[in-house]
Amino acid sequence: MELKVVRIEKPEDVNFILGQAHFIKTVEDLHETLVGAFPGIRFGLAFCESSGPALVRWSGNDEEMVELAKKNALALACGHAFIIFLRNAFPINVLNAVKMVPEVCRIFCATANPVEVIVAETDQGRGILGVIDGLKSRGIETEADQQKRYEFLRKLGYKLTAPGA
Repeated sequence: MELKVVRIEKPEDVNFILGQAHFIKTVEDLHETLVGAFPGIRFGLAFCESSGPALVRWSGNDEEMVELAKKNALALACGHAFIIFLRNAFPINVLNAVKMVPEVCRIFCATANPVEVIVAETDQGRGILGVIDGLKSRGIETEADQQKRYEFLRKLGYKLTAPGA
């Protein structure tokens, strides 16, 4: 067995979801789910088929996001892995809907951070062992850091009241 690190290549501001599913129908089901989950979403997705012709299957409604998905899925080349790149939406807007697709087995990450995927390769094929999502923690937040976090979440509209209120 050989271990490899595959870096996800994407623009800094693009979010993506990396997961694992189990059937060729995944591509169409994910497409339908994303379109229905968030109005105005733009996306590209790709799925690594793991039997038969073992192709990277793809779909989407944004050419740039589709190309990112195809390129990164082929670089991973891990059976039943899927990757979704998002525009005009964040993972938080669609993640529960994606997790509810019957073919989806697991989500490895949902992020805009730099990501490295740890891949194992054997004579049979490749599989994802895990991900390195973002940076190593540098310390514990201070009260000032907490205040910045509270303000940021309220500015985005994700929280309405102050903690403890």
